[in-house]
Amino acid sequence: MSSTHLGVYSDWIEHAIAPGVRESAQPAAEQVREIVRRMVSTAGENDGPSDARVERRWTADGLVGEEISYSVGFGPRTRARVLKPANATGPLPGVLALHGHDGFKYYGREKIADTDEEPAAEVRALREQYYEGRAYANDLAAQGYVVLAPDTFCWGSRRFPLTEMPSQIRQDAVDGDAAAYNAAAGRHEHLVEKYCTLLGTTFAAVVAREDRIALDYLRGRDDTTDRTASIGLSGGGCRSALLRATSSDLTAAVVIGMMGTYNSLLDQNVVSHTWMLMPRMFPPQVDWSDVAACQAPAPLLVQYNRQDELFPLGGEEAAHERIATHYAAAGSSASYVGQFFDGPHKFDRAMQAAAFTWLRDVLAVQ
Repeated sequence: MSSTHLGVYSDWIEHAIAPGVRESAQPAAEQVREIVRRMVSTAGENDGPSDARVERRWTADGLVGEEISYSVGFGPRTRARVLKPANATGPLPGVLALHGHDGFKYYGREKIADTDEEPAAEVRALREQYYEGRAYANDLAAQGYVVLAPDTFCWGSRRFPLTEMPSQIRQDAVDGDAAAYNAAAGRHEHLVEKYCTLLGTTFAAVVAREDRIALDYLRGRDDTTDRTASIGLSGGGCRSALLRATSSDLTAAVVIGMMGTYNSLLDQNVVSHTWMLMPRMFPPQVDWSDVAACQAPAPLLVQYNRQDELFPLGGEEAAHERIATHYAAAGSSASYVGQFFDGPHKFDRAMQAAAFTWLRDVLAVQ
């Protein structure tokens, strides 16, 4: 196997153990669940959110919204947005809308969920690139859900202040410049993973713990039923897959633009990805598709883009087949749906419509 980015070290791949093991072995779902559970548990106990507060409320475009905050036990308070139909008269299914990585850590929840105020220009530009201009969390809420869009570790309200980053990471970035902050934060993620190693955990585990806390908050609200789902594009899809793997409380999960085999990334796609996707505690036999599928037969939708610049098509197709095998082994092939779309890395309106239809069916929204 050659690698554009390894170059003269391409033969390292053949020398290594993990690529061949992943090709030859598909671990049982219960084994994967235990591996992921152990990895996520290194981030600490999930005690649920503490000191939850409603910071403000608004009504706009047929929705009522809340800006909430809570503590996850360390660091800055988490901010999140709650959206639901203004005419709702009883409890509704809940959906955890998970913002992506996007190489854009200055904002988190703002990237996918609107309030009654205009979003920042940088947010509008990002939505045009990935979401066909939509704040999809709002569109989803309008269909009859309580949608929670929380920030997570290192994004938005949970981001590290630029002034507290080491100078060699901060470089010439100026506080308040979102683009400069995002560049610095990209470099900073490697430092955060080093700290995670020294603290006995992983970046993926810390993020997954915070998403489990967000799910606890959503399920604990008086206006939600016991049926809940998660959804996210790219890094949000990574979060959705990890949440699906570690929570039996989740009814269904949607993973968008975040699925392929690890081996397919070895040519030139490793540089594009976050530490969330490759926790160092995973043994060689575990591939990313195994993580997403390990709660089979729980309903799972994965959406793939055929020209996704982050995931080669061959790797997407191999991952799709591997997930399907897990669901067949669980006796429920129909509970997994893989949808392929033309185009680059995105969650456009056609994909949103397909995902929303699937959610309506599995969450039994009338």
